[in-house]
Amino acid sequence: MKIYFLSFILAFAMSFVTTPLVKKLAFAIGAIDVPDDKRRIHTKPIPRLGGLAIFAGTMASLLLLLPKSHETIGIILGSLVIVLLGVLDDKYTLSAKVKLVGQIAAALILILSGIRIDWISNPFGSGVIYLKSWVAISLTLLWVVGVTNTINLIDGLDGLAAGIAFISSTSLFIISLLNGRYATAVISIAIAGASLGFLPYNFNPAKIFMGDTGAMFLGFLLSAISIQGAIKSATAIAIVVPVLVLGVPIFDTLFAIIRRILNKRPIMEADRGHLHHRLLDKGLNQKQVVFILYGVSLVLGVSAILISFSSELKSLVILAVSLLFILWGANKIELLRNNKKGTQTR
Repeated sequence: MKIYFLSFILAFAMSFVTTPLVKKLAFAIGAIDVPDDKRRIHTKPIPRLGGLAIFAGTMASLLLLLPKSHETIGIILGSLVIVLLGVLDDKYTLSAKVKLVGQIAAALILILSGIRIDWISNPFGSGVIYLKSWVAISLTLLWVVGVTNTINLIDGLDGLAAGIAFISSTSLFIISLLNGRYATAVISIAIAGASLGFLPYNFNPAKIFMGDTGAMFLGFLLSAISIQGAIKSATAIAIVVPVLVLGVPIFDTLFAIIRRILNKRPIMEADRGHLHHRLLDKGLNQKQVVFILYGVSLVLGVSAILISFSSELKSLVILAVSLLFILWGANKIELLRNNKKGTQTR
């Protein structure tokens, strides 16, 4: 366990120490988030580029503690493409098409390095389903690009994305250990350390944002390690494990896509209909919303861990109980909000 502890501490320390330096760099090059529309929650300009500190912390652990296998090199090179893309976007605001091309390029680097979904567990029986090459490549591209963007879309409140990334990567760390994926475990715990090292500067009231640099990097890396550490498991129900681990950003993104299609709006168009916006509109403050979503992410992460070493029947029970618990919590929030409204109107 020594290497995992070292990976966490190194990533945490590097991220924590470099964040103030990145903040100065953001001001120097003009990478500033100015609140110029109704979607923005903050009221004053905040520097972006905080993701560079998360990147520095994570890469320090990877470069020093992991052997330079094809997979590790692919993750590092793909991450460099994503971070460069993020820096340019935080500075110049790139178009959605340009970012998509960059994300696909980074995903192809992963695929060429050997990180791809070649097979999945059979959800209708025992064993696994081997995929044809074109299906494997297409599915991997869809997963990597999709998860890369889910973290970006949920990065709307101080500390939300960094905290979710910490919870998700810690869950993947445990799942990776259970599946004997030790290299993936080192990367997962490094992400956890780097995210936690950045969080003191990013929690409400935030002194710096991770920007697209951090959000896309975290999404990209989480998508890569979830392929290696969670998707490739022979247990049928395990096919839902990475979806549960990344449940909050994935479901928020899915609902956003459905909402925009129903409203006949472009899928890539930003709006104020995300889960955190809806909770804010119910009268909760930023910290309350962030802690609620932390709680949901934690429940889903623990559920994914339990499913990883449970039988099929137990896994289904765990999944059902987790979803019922979240629905119960949502109902309690609604009741509390209605009671608060009733008290205010008296």
